[in-house]
Amino acid sequence: MQDILTCSQMQQCDRNTMDYFGVISPVLMERAALRVAERIEELVSDKDAGILILCGTGNNGGDGLAAARLLYLDGYRVACVYPGKEEKASVEGKRQLEIVRKYGIAVSADLPAGRWGMIVDALFGIGLSRPVGGVYYDLIDACNRIEACKLAVDIPSGIDTDTGQVLGIGFQADETVTFGFAKVGQLLYPGAGYCGNLRVAQMGIDEKSLLSIRPQIHRLTDADFKSLPSRRPDANKGTNKKIALFAGSVNMAGAAILAAKACYAAGAGLVRVITPAENRIILQTAVPEAVLSVWEKPEDIPGLVKLAFDWADGVAAGPGLSTGDDARLLVAEILKAHADSRVPLALDADALNLIAEDEAQKEQLKDCVLTPHLGEMGRLTECSVSELSQDTVSVALAFAKRYNTIVIQKDARTVIASPDGEAYVNCSGNDGMAVGGSGDVLCGILITILAQAPFSEQCEGGRAFYPALAAYLHGCAGDVAAGLKGRHGMTAQDLIPALAECLKRIEENECI
Repeated sequence: MQDILTCSQMQQCDRNTMDYFGVISPVLMERAALRVAERIEELVSDKDAGILILCGTGNNGGDGLAAARLLYLDGYRVACVYPGKEEKASVEGKRQLEIVRKYGIAVSADLPAGRWGMIVDALFGIGLSRPVGGVYYDLIDACNRIEACKLAVDIPSGIDTDTGQVLGIGFQADETVTFGFAKVGQLLYPGAGYCGNLRVAQMGIDEKSLLSIRPQIHRLTDADFKSLPSRRPDANKGTNKKIALFAGSVNMAGAAILAAKACYAAGAGLVRVITPAENRIILQTAVPEAVLSVWEKPEDIPGLVKLAFDWADGVAAGPGLSTGDDARLLVAEILKAHADSRVPLALDADALNLIAEDEAQKEQLKDCVLTPHLGEMGRLTECSVSELSQDTVSVALAFAKRYNTIVIQKDARTVIASPDGEAYVNCSGNDGMAVGGSGDVLCGILITILAQAPFSEQCEGGRAFYPALAAYLHGCAGDVAAGLKGRHGMTAQDLIPALAECLKRIEENECI
């Protein structure tokens, strides 16, 4: 698990390193510049290709100026663009500008003519809080149009550090070298798309610099797979946990099939699919391993809900459920049963659409795990998708706290939020997963992991850890599937064998 910092937290880390540990600012700037220069030299071997560095008046610009000097001393052809007013420069930025000029490195206010092997953005850094305009807008726009490799120092100029939103215009980097920790806006889209390949470099600020700061946003890594429950050598289908899955409706059996298969691929010992009678034959054919319980009429539903909560170690509801009268009754009965049960409950798809219509049912979501995509989250919060996209982490955290529930807010970068204020940003997965049925597979993975290793407030990673682990595993399965089949031709069905392959590699301590 890696901590992800906000702008203010990273700025406090800077101050802690200087004020508490006594590391002076010029040392930190020199270390940052060295990391940037080293990466540029790895990317650009031709010293005559030309390195153009855009430098602002703050310390980010100072990093860029110091990197220019280091590259120049290593024999690179270097030039700097400095569009700001020198009298507004920070103390360290002004010092670096004087040094660069003494070495005779070209510094101009405007974009110089010529061809460049690389353009480096060191204009604003993480502290930008207002839209880019004026000469800076024109400079970034012009550089985005130039054909050259592009690298950003700390964060591409124009990207909000906390939300990933574009403030007027963003520098389109192929690679970003950031310092100490990844920042929230570097992982969320659209900011992630402007960062390109993100590299976290060590320049003297690490976990020790946090002091009293308690990061509440994290991301998982492959090392966290060690927290997945291992299978006992004397296991049976009961010890590997029983899952009850309320899924499917008339003409919508596919979602139930995908979710059930995902439960088994994630390690469930026994899966009971509870669905309308019309789905009996297709489910018995498609998932012969599953136990099948069906309802013929609405009066059957309360008994089936009681059966599920009495029998199962985990219950999930929603994939392909529809929003008809039977589904409405089913969701109401499930929420009522869950209130008197300690069995984990995952709610997905149409279950969420039905709950969104009823504030009283939202009040019953305590300790559930919800898996809305942005459209469903919009209905739950009565916000538009564009409004949600402005600050996805804050929206998910606010909803989780308001209803004391866990939210897995699905998007290109899924946000997992808990009422204790902890959140995860999931960075596994790819655009090949943007197909119908991927969410049904996640639902199956999620409830299986929750049943095998239920989340708790005592978990080191907080209540959102195991839901985040499910999202991470789902994305890793997508990455394996893309490697086997390519992103354009993937379907949700491809995630099932890929998930099994992921877990095989984890068992064998191989890289995914």
